[in-house]
Amino acid sequence: MQAGVQLPTHYAAGFKEAFKIVRIGHHRLDNNLIVAPMAGVTDRAFRTLCRRHGAGLAVSEMVTADASLYGTRKTVRRLDHQGEAGPVSVQIVGTDPQRMAQAARANVAHGAQIIDINMGCPAKKVCRVAAGSALMRNEELVERILCSVVAAVDVPVTLKMRSGWDLQDRNAPRIAQLAEQAGVAAVAVHGRSRACAYQRAAEYDTIRQVKQSVAIPVIANGDIDSPEKARAVLEQTGADGLMIGRAAQGRPWIFREIAHFMRTGERLPEPDPEWIRDLLLEHLHSLYELYGTTHGVKVARKHIAWYSKTQPGGGAFRQAINAAETTQEQGRLIREYFDSLYYKKTPGLGPVSRREEKAA
Repeated sequence: MQAGVQLPTHYAAGFKEAFKIVRIGHHRLDNNLIVAPMAGVTDRAFRTLCRRHGAGLAVSEMVTADASLYGTRKTVRRLDHQGEAGPVSVQIVGTDPQRMAQAARANVAHGAQIIDINMGCPAKKVCRVAAGSALMRNEELVERILCSVVAAVDVPVTLKMRSGWDLQDRNAPRIAQLAEQAGVAAVAVHGRSRACAYQRAAEYDTIRQVKQSVAIPVIANGDIDSPEKARAVLEQTGADGLMIGRAAQGRPWIFREIAHFMRTGERLPEPDPEWIRDLLLEHLHSLYELYGTTHGVKVARKHIAWYSKTQPGGGAFRQAINAAETTQEQGRLIREYFDSLYYKKTPGLGPVSRREEKAA
């Protein structure tokens, strides 16, 4: 494994200061690192894993405000927070203030301790019905939704949004002010407009403007994929915390890495293949329990791909995994693949094999 990177003492001295205490309403988070809500990803299994490996909060997949769908298998599963460490944060999505209020109350009744409002999703199927980030085009409706949801529940309400609808109108600072006036407890800002989707690099100047315009906690989101980037984004934006999404896919321990770097100025060593193998198998076991074995095998495939994407020989391994149809096959292939990493030498990755070591 690679040795940790030691920063100069004068630089490392300020790292503890970057670890701000974040309060969302009456909840004090363990740290200022938050798992971003991601549809099809941040289910209870993934949230639990990220929390255990350093995240101070994990926001659920978005739950529709359409109460008629609350009996579907998918929504029932998303409403189940059994055994989940608090505070439990649930994201709701919709366009009608009354329905959003009803959805907030329903989720609190099912165990939500924080309600998060989705105004950040760029997906076409969400924006097509003027939900998600499309709401940012209608500030009057935004205000009505925020006031309605805050008044409906006695738990803190947060808001997740983008920098704006497009590059010409980055109105996140205005919406943040509306949120604060409505009683919203914190806002998270993704440094891209809806028009950008996930293209272009995230920009952080708008997040800094949001931070300067409100007194409530501001969480920065977008392209935070390393401890060094985490530190840089906090410095550039002045944000109170960080929200991490895609960089945690297949790497739920990134929160632990960032937390350690913030405290010490040192990078943790990269985990070895055995450790990754065991964590992945644990993750899959939770997925099988949550979804059942048949559907769980299908859900597991994308996670397995993310865990293996930076490893040598990952392409062939993923082809085999995608053909596996049982939990037993998936487990066997994972063990064989990660165990084999100990006995291969790939430039820049992994140790020298025992055979090569003996020959040398």
